[in-house]
Amino acid sequence: MNAALTALLVDEELRAPQPGWFRCTVAADHLVATGDVIGELDVLGRISTVIAPRVRGLAVLVATGDTRRAVGYGDVLLRVVAGSLGSAEAAPIAEAHSTAGLVFRAPTSGRYYSRSSPDKPAFVAVGSELAPGATVCLLEVMKTFNRVTYAGARVRVTELLVADGADVNSGDPLLALEAAGDS
Repeated sequence: MNAALTALLVDEELRAPQPGWFRCTVAADHLVATGDVIGELDVLGRISTVIAPRVRGLAVLVATGDTRRAVGYGDVLLRVVAGSLGSAEAAPIAEAHSTAGLVFRAPTSGRYYSRSSPDKPAFVAVGSELAPGATVCLLEVMKTFNRVTYAGARVRVTELLVADGADVNSGDPLLALEAAGDS
């Protein structure tokens, strides 16, 4: 059985999660959804499927890529063409929030956790008011949990933009916010 590796999403590009020989299995300008296989990576004779990363569950459009080539960690596999794909549902949510409203962004890459343990309440919920020093989430990096705190003016959480347990990159929007006095 093949192992599955998730491609890295950096600056509108899908990048290699490991060095090896990459074979693209999607056609140029092919519509790809989160979890779809985009190719195979041969690392010292062991073949792993490479899947599209989580992009808020929305489809992305990928451009050209060579059929088979050697890649290093972080090398570009495919380019993502973000934007409208013919429906309002396909517009990237993160992009919409970055231009129309306040967002709280991840200070570093890691795995997002909304609570300190499964039996504890979430740090924030829709409608929660954040004040300076409030814990927003935990970001796990290499089995180390980093507490992320809020440091701005008082705001209210209007939307949670990341699912619990999702991998996030530095700068990814985590929460949509509004000024605490707004309704």
